[in-house]
Amino acid sequence: MKNRKKIITLLSYLSIAIIGFIIFANHLIADNSVAVPALTNNICIKCHPQQLATINARGEKHKTKVGCIDCHIEHPPRGTEAIPRCSMCHSGAPHYKLERCSGCHSNTHAPLDLKMEGDITEPCQTCHSQQEAELKNYPSAHTNLACSECHKAHRAIPECMECHAKHTEDMDFESCKSCHSVHKPLEVTYIRETPSNYCGSCHKEAEDLLQKNTTKHHDLACVYCHRDKHKNIPPCLACHGCPHPYSMIKDYPECADCHSTAHDLRK
Repeated sequence: MKNRKKIITLLSYLSIAIIGFIIFANHLIADNSVAVPALTNNICIKCHPQQLATINARGEKHKTKVGCIDCHIEHPPRGTEAIPRCSMCHSGAPHYKLERCSGCHSNTHAPLDLKMEGDITEPCQTCHSQQEAELKNYPSAHTNLACSECHKAHRAIPECMECHAKHTEDMDFESCKSCHSVHKPLEVTYIRETPSNYCGSCHKEAEDLLQKNTTKHHDLACVYCHRDKHKNIPPCLACHGCPHPYSMIKDYPECADCHSTAHDLRK
């Protein structure tokens, strides 16, 4: 009888302990600040050091404008959207309406390390509209090339000599660009310091005549007369005014009738 009373008493104490534990556990679960600490970028880093290293090296705005939990708002097992959609932040501009972002942006932690595979043009044009307009409005062989034909990687700018022969041996990439804008290469413009031998590589006959000439034209650089833009041919009067009486000009309106060409000038 006594043993039975002891057992009943022990069971009563045990029931009270279990009920107390359940109440305490429920209290912990209800209090999120105790049960689940707030996530921070420092917590993500503990398991994802490689992603941190990539972002620090090449993260662009993904490094400076957002943190891990701004994009990765969920993490398994709580939630299934650990990898966010690009459209969550990027929307509105034509470029953001393209499908399959990962086709070019294969690593979101280095978003501008673009993978340029195949013939790519239209995606480039959604950001580089000025270059698109130049290629369209100033047709050349470059107009018919895919952007990725020259730009093998994003921001990679090839030197002209990778496809084109030099005009002269002393030319370099900067010399090419001083006359030829790469997206409208046939619209040739140049600075006043352009050497005459650059011109002579294409205009050999004119260069040879000018070298043999004994007038003051012999000492002038090509760009002195043909200023600023290719195929710009000034009238003789631009420099010489009207050196003869009007009656003579009336009978011989073309200076070349007497003086030949400016490269083979006769006194």
